[in-house]
Amino acid sequence: MRVLLILGHPRKQSLCGALYDAFRAGMREAGVDYREIIVADLRFDPDVHQPSPNDQPQEPDIARAQDLVAWADHLVFIYPTWWGTLPARMKGFLDRVLTPGFAFRHRPDGDWTRLLTGKTAQLLTTMDTPPWVYRWIYGSPGHRALASATLGFCGVRTVRKTVFGPVSTGNVAQRKVWLEQARNEGRRLHAGPLVAWQRGRDRALAWLKALRLQFYPMTWIAYTMGALAAARPGDLDLLAFWLGYLALFLLEAATVFCNDYFDFDSDRQNVNAGPFNGGSRVLVEGLLTFGDVRKGIFAALGGYMLVLILLIRIPDLAGVALIGAYSVLAILALGYTVPPLKLSYRGLGELDVALTHSVGVIVPGYLIQGGALSDPVPWLLSLTLLLSVLPSIILSGVPDFEADQAAGKRTLVVKLGKRGAAVAAMLAAAAAAGLVSAWQALGLVGDIYGALIFAVLPHAAWLLWRLNRFLHQPPPPGRIDGLMVLSITFILWFGVVPLLRLW
Repeated sequence: MRVLLILGHPRKQSLCGALYDAFRAGMREAGVDYREIIVADLRFDPDVHQPSPNDQPQEPDIARAQDLVAWADHLVFIYPTWWGTLPARMKGFLDRVLTPGFAFRHRPDGDWTRLLTGKTAQLLTTMDTPPWVYRWIYGSPGHRALASATLGFCGVRTVRKTVFGPVSTGNVAQRKVWLEQARNEGRRLHAGPLVAWQRGRDRALAWLKALRLQFYPMTWIAYTMGALAAARPGDLDLLAFWLGYLALFLLEAATVFCNDYFDFDSDRQNVNAGPFNGGSRVLVEGLLTFGDVRKGIFAALGGYMLVLILLIRIPDLAGVALIGAYSVLAILALGYTVPPLKLSYRGLGELDVALTHSVGVIVPGYLIQGGALSDPVPWLLSLTLLLSVLPSIILSGVPDFEADQAAGKRTLVVKLGKRGAAVAAMLAAAAAAGLVSAWQALGLVGDIYGALIFAVLPHAAWLLWRLNRFLHQPPPPGRIDGLMVLSITFILWFGVVPLLRLW
């Protein structure tokens, strides 16, 4: 690990200077590879006189500072807290060093790209204010300004903050304790910037991020809808129900892990990633390794197979039909990105996702509760849900367009263009709203939808209007979060309404 130690006090002969020396001594004892910046020794203009700091001539010391920031994995700032925040010279140093194009990049959609992602930082600061007053009364304004609004804006994650104070009442003995604390902070960097509990927490959070749990509620809704269409709540076989859903959960986990693994080339080029597109980013951001993700895939698939074995041992289940349904689902789900199918690279990915999130989960739920494949109800429910899912799946490819195209991924958006994809989304939304209204009006699925389902029509009209605007305006260069929310909530009519009616 490479550490950059930065002294932000304008006077080297100060308590901050002594803490700096102690921290540096601790790093030397630990054999840490480090470089130093003493802001007071730098020759630079701390004021930005031009409309952009990039328009101002860059002094050699500022250029060297940028080189050192780029070199470092971990940044250590030692500075005094004056008037609740940073000294003026340190603030000017940050204004001149963390410039657009080096630390961050503005995007045409109004968002920004963090260019220092992957680096960590820690803050050591002195203050006369009692630390508890600074934190709980004032709200730690300097910490929040530096850690969140400055470093965080650029992608640097602040992992630790150490406060020494109040300085004005600290005696010689107290200062010796502080210096030894700073020395220990430097020593501990031999094991990296994180302590054990932070590493464990980050590991758990990385796996949670890799799971992409935002997708799972829709699977549960559709699966439960299928189960309740076959057996009312009081008649549910709960053991079979939860085992069946556990199998789906594990398969979905294996699928999203595979998508990250096999879609890495597209994901790493994607600057418009969001909650529902661009992958989980755990590989792109280095939160997990390829080896980690491979283990996750095998663990999830192993659990999936084990649960299926338990399922078929339950008496009275339609074993052959059920195993066939789960097997076809596994092939389609994994085949989204896994060779040799790689359906998302052949223009079939959107249809694949719509199938796996409709018929792929409704039919297993129906079979697990004693339903038969010959019954029309699960297929009719699946068709309308499939069509309702298509608009959001198609539109999720719009922010990914450039990255997918560069990676050779032939999504519908790449094949049809953004406007052609919008037309396909409009057709699917109109068909979904029309068919579900027809099912209810003709009584083809009994009263599963009820009169409430006709409320989908204004939502569909709103979605079609927004898609029409998208069609006749220049396609946005980045994300389309508003349109995505509208298309995702459209799906709820086809899942939540029948689920509430059946429960």
